[in-house]
Amino acid sequence: MKLIIKWLCSAAALLAVAYLYSGVVVTSFTGALVAAAVLGALNTVVRPILVLLTLPVTLVTVGLFLFVINALMFWAAASLVSGLSVSGFGAALIGSLIYSVLQLAIEFVLERLFFNQ
Repeated sequence: MKLIIKWLCSAAALLAVAYLYSGVVVTSFTGALVAAAVLGALNTVVRPILVLLTLPVTLVTVGLFLFVINALMFWAAASLVSGLSVSGFGAALIGSLIYSVLQLAIEFVLERLFFNQ
């Protein structure tokens, strides 16, 4: 049940990103659902590998390179899903930052209100 609620909230967060920033376009809620699933899969499978491979660069930049990795995951999801469109790498960077902040808020609310009883 928790996974489904997080998935729906992630899709809503993608719609909010598209509403807040014009560089990201989501065509429909169905497209947002698919994009949220793809983004979750990429962040689960590909992101840890990229973090490990780019560890020296991440250490030199004091962790700031992780923003680039997040943007790449967001951009990759947009290229794989037809319902999500990103106008460029800068838009992917800003979109991933907004999405990350919204995901933090979702995690906080879900843990505090629904799953911490």
